[in-house]
Amino acid sequence: MSTVLVVDDDEDVGDVVAAYLRRAGLVVRRAADGIDALQAVIADRPDIVVLDLMLPGIDGLEVCRRLRQRSPGLPIVMLTARGEEDDRIRGLEVGADDYVTKPFSPRELVLRVQSVLRRSVSPAADLSAPAELPDIAVDGDLVIDRRARRVHLAGSELSLTVREFDLLSWLVAHPGDALRRDDLMRDVWGWDFGDPSTVTVHVSRLRDKIEHDPAAPRRLVTVFGVGYRWDAAP
Repeated sequence: MSTVLVVDDDEDVGDVVAAYLRRAGLVVRRAADGIDALQAVIADRPDIVVLDLMLPGIDGLEVCRRLRQRSPGLPIVMLTARGEEDDRIRGLEVGADDYVTKPFSPRELVLRVQSVLRRSVSPAADLSAPAELPDIAVDGDLVIDRRARRVHLAGSELSLTVREFDLLSWLVAHPGDALRRDDLMRDVWGWDFGDPSTVTVHVSRLRDKIEHDPAAPRRLVTVFGVGYRWDAAP
């Protein structure tokens, strides 16, 4: 069974979240603040972290940033307050794979956690994963091993989050297509609705990792008024 670390200083919210996750068959551990969360990950790394943004002491953004430095591939779902778009964007920028806004449906949170877990552990077991994507994709000096969830650029392995990998894999599988952000949210995230800035932030993070000059991208380009396009290597 997968283990989820729930980090929330609100005991009542934490109890409800933990109860729903346990019913879904997950092993739940708890942390009430940022320091406890960091120590818990070091002591016994979980399979995924559900991280509240507002924490006493070290806030959720700093916890997420530190977790990304220590464990780049650790899936993180962030809990944010409804209407706080800037906080959601900052959470994605520092490495959150997904977010759920408060007040939220516990069932929705469980579905988001399960989705991220399936993609991070075994894409072949994820029924939502597009069947047409090849196990290995090669584009110039970029090699994507979808089954092993590893990416190499010019011989060096890249450190990508769950959603970064999914987005890159989807883009490379559709070279030359102008893809709308709404369509990417549906096809990559599995969301029929959501904040399009989620895609924008992940594109920015990907460019930092794959482009020689992220300010003048040549592979992952913007199609103004539409979305993004992957330009395959010649």
